[in-house]
Amino acid sequence: MSDEQDKLAEEWAAALSDDFETDEATGEPAGGGDEALADEWAAALAGEEQDDVRDEKEQEYLSTQAHDYQFTDMTGEAKAGPADGSKRDLDFILDIPLDVSAELGRTKLLINELLQLGQGSVVELNKLAGEPLEIYVNGKLVARGEAVVINEKFGIRLTDIISPIERVKQLG
Repeated sequence: MSDEQDKLAEEWAAALSDDFETDEATGEPAGGGDEALADEWAAALAGEEQDDVRDEKEQEYLSTQAHDYQFTDMTGEAKAGPADGSKRDLDFILDIPLDVSAELGRTKLLINELLQLGQGSVVELNKLAGEPLEIYVNGKLVARGEAVVINEKFGIRLTDIISPIERVKQLG
């Protein structure tokens, strides 16, 4: 094993001596290695300096293109309403149909359980008796209330309207 190590050490020494040959007269590396390295460094630094100058000129050009704008405050005008004194006409939205539904409760059934339901079957819901009904408009909860009977028809007396903050929380 030491023969292999000696051989490897000799190869490395030979390779290193080839890379670092010196001029016998001056004792400096042959081929002017320091000068070539210095030239490479100078060229790299000059290129970097040119890039910096180009970037500065570009920034100066862009800064001349930018403008500061002054925006006028129009909140007073918006609160005052239209200039001609007329009311905003929102009648066009009054004819939009909405789907309003009241929910007593919910449950999940297997298809087998659904097929076994018959007249007189009882389906257990997730709400207790006496809990408020939920009123949905286009699938969004907007109010809660209690069931009432008026002229032999069911109705709902609203007891709680959902606040805008709660409506936003439902969206998330």
